[in-house]
Amino acid sequence: MNLLVISGSPRKQSNSLAIAQTAVSFLKSTGSTVALWDLQQRRLPIFDGEEATSRQPEVSQWILAANRANGFFIVTPEYHNGMSGALKNALDFLGSAQFNKKPVAMACAAGGGKGGINALNNLRLVIRGVGGLVLSEQCIIDQKEIDDQGKVSDNALPRLEHLLTELTALTRTLSK
Repeated sequence: MNLLVISGSPRKQSNSLAIAQTAVSFLKSTGSTVALWDLQQRRLPIFDGEEATSRQPEVSQWILAANRANGFFIVTPEYHNGMSGALKNALDFLGSAQFNKKPVAMACAAGGGKGGINALNNLRLVIRGVGGLVLSEQCIIDQKEIDDQGKVSDNALPRLEHLLTELTALTRTLSK
């Protein structure tokens, strides 16, 4: 079973990346094959719908990684009540060929008690639009629940692990 974990923040040392890295460790401990795509490290050009853009090496690798995935875990920060522009741009290169009938779990790195629900609702609409099976459960982790070394707090970890357990169970069921 192949899972793709996506860190949707363009910022260095982002809280989204801290959550994604925690997820990768947990998912590997379940025996899953896991790939991490960090949009800060692996930047994509602006989606313009042109064939030449989609053939660029980084875009080709992105599409291949999504094609290989049986399920997805996507983490986004909340920017102005929505997902990050970097994440939306990355998702624009993909479509139903990558997401149709594949489980998708979502989490948000919220800032300073501001919520995160709007970013997840925004992300949910996009993933549903390409046929992804978005889990009803989701996880919001506030910046206060991540320390300076990128460790998710003991308070938030059970919520995250519960969501990831649901993702692996559904992905295993659908991958048979």
